[in-house]
Amino acid sequence: MNSITIHPAQKLEGAITVPGDKSVSHRAVMFGSLAEGESRVENLLLGEDVLSTMRIFQQLGVRMSHKPEDLSPSDTLVISGVGLDGLRPSDQILDCGNSGTTMRLLLGLLAAQPFTSRFTGDASLNRRPMERVIEPLKKMGAQFEVNHEASGRRIITVKGNKNLKGIDYTMPVASAQVKSAILLAGLYAKGETVVHEPAQSRDHTERMLKGLGAFFKSRKLTHSVRPGSKLKNFQMRVPGDFSSAAFFMVAGLVVPHSKLLIQNVGVNPTRDALMSVLEEMVVSKKGSKEKKLSLVDKREVSGEPVADIEVLSADLKAISIGGDIIPKLIDEIPVFSIAAARAKGDSVVADAKELRVKESDRIKTMCQHLKTLGVGVDEREDGFKVHGGKPFPFKAGKFQSFGDHRVAMSLAVAALVADGPSVIEDIDCVATSFPGFFDLLLKLSLKSV
Repeated sequence: MNSITIHPAQKLEGAITVPGDKSVSHRAVMFGSLAEGESRVENLLLGEDVLSTMRIFQQLGVRMSHKPEDLSPSDTLVISGVGLDGLRPSDQILDCGNSGTTMRLLLGLLAAQPFTSRFTGDASLNRRPMERVIEPLKKMGAQFEVNHEASGRRIITVKGNKNLKGIDYTMPVASAQVKSAILLAGLYAKGETVVHEPAQSRDHTERMLKGLGAFFKSRKLTHSVRPGSKLKNFQMRVPGDFSSAAFFMVAGLVVPHSKLLIQNVGVNPTRDALMSVLEEMVVSKKGSKEKKLSLVDKREVSGEPVADIEVLSADLKAISIGGDIIPKLIDEIPVFSIAAARAKGDSVVADAKELRVKESDRIKTMCQHLKTLGVGVDEREDGFKVHGGKPFPFKAGKFQSFGDHRVAMSLAVAALVADGPSVIEDIDCVATSFPGFFDLLLKLSLKSV
């Protein structure tokens, strides 16, 4: 179990890039595998979660130019797609590691195959609920068995069924993973499969289905798919991950005298809600036209909106968030809590109960750490209330990530504005989404000395 010591920073300054978007990377591997012919993917995220997806599709008979462990950031991954009906059974248990996206989307895809598959994951993933995916898939005719071994390992057996039937399903909670799992199963099901969302979640699956020629329609919060299509091969450059950029956006705002440019970031409107939240939190000085947070050079790359993000240090004021915006920034709430702790006034997060079933209970975990930092916070069932703007800086300390990559990186941001060195324990988990995060943070900090 590795740890790292983070020292306070005088300022952060420089231009950086962040790794490829995790959500887009997963889907690029999946749809490249299901397409007809050869697809090429640049800037694929090399985090452990995406590598788990690569390994599983290779186990299912898909040829790729690289083994996961041999792929480097500058490589182009070439995927020899097998078509929608070309996957082959594996006699091995399909290990999703820590990746909920891998497991949930593949439960939908493999439910429609003419063979049986078995899934497991690491200790953290094996505790995370899968019922929200399994229940609608059962309505389509899918069959599952869930068993727990004495060791605690969970094995989910999917008994594939080529005769799934389309359903009209209203989701109780907005979730891109559940939506995507149902739509993937719907590519094979008889009749039309329709999914209604209660609020908009990230739309990377819908963009790819539409762009690759699936029989797919989407209107506002309703999405439908029919069987019988063939998916076209493609070339893609994966944009930088907005969720990874979020740590540096908050760091740039809270560390005094900072000036950052985060380049080539995906700014999909179903993903970038933190941008508007932070913009609203910035305190504008009277008479000043200087923007502390802004998008520049907006463009489209491989069907996804991309921009550079300029960040300048700023004073912040409190804000309350809840309702429909939560699915659009659910992954950024841990680092948002650090911004809220520096903001003047009381900030509230509501309607975010899903945080309790992430890699850790992120509500409980972040509330615990905010108290250690010297911040007043009230934990609530579906969120928390942060009493921000207290005397600066934070209290340094020793912090446990609980195996949660986003918690570890959020604490690193907080440590930059603490009153001394802070230790963050169990940081190996950061490799699931942001390999090289601490090296990049250290590089920016050293530039400020």
